[in-house]
Amino acid sequence: MFLGVHTTELDLSNFDTSNVVDFRSMFSGCVNLLNLDLSSFDTSKAADINSMFDNCASLTSLDLSNFDTSNVRDMAFMFCDCSGLVELDLSNFNTSKVEEMGSMFAECSSLVSLNLSNFDTSNVCYMGWMFYNCNSLTTLDLSSFDTANTSYNMYNMFGECTSITTAYGRTQEDCDRFNSSDYKPDNVNFVIKV
Repeated sequence: MFLGVHTTELDLSNFDTSNVVDFRSMFSGCVNLLNLDLSSFDTSKAADINSMFDNCASLTSLDLSNFDTSNVRDMAFMFCDCSGLVELDLSNFNTSKVEEMGSMFAECSSLVSLNLSNFDTSNVCYMGWMFYNCNSLTTLDLSSFDTANTSYNMYNMFGECTSITTAYGRTQEDCDRFNSSDYKPDNVNFVIKV
């Protein structure tokens, strides 16, 4: 669903999404969209939310606290190029079935706060470019991330994350995988969260 680059407002209060399985690219390319109220969205059957908000560059906040992601398998590119987002709290996300997270937050260059404390990545097989150019983040807490299935699929995961001073992983093995990922800046060093 492409809504056009000139769209600045949307009224979605009457949308019935209770049977929608595929939300892929729903708001992709809405570069002038200023606000988005998704409080009425039912995402309980959603399996694919790939690129859902890709290039929504004018959004500064996004409340997804009501999103049910328990059946989602693909979150790749979900917030890619959301360069105006300042904070994002996804602590309510159920990611237990997710397999793809590549480029999920790539080019979110204004993000200063990112809460992923509830992320279950035990089934994720690809995280490449996931945080690429999130150059306003100073802290990255991935202490909930299980990287056993992604050890060879973290290409450029932290590329251009030049402001991070604190980074946490779940276990020493997870930290080692993060620290050995391609193109990780020297300032990013993962340690176990105490």
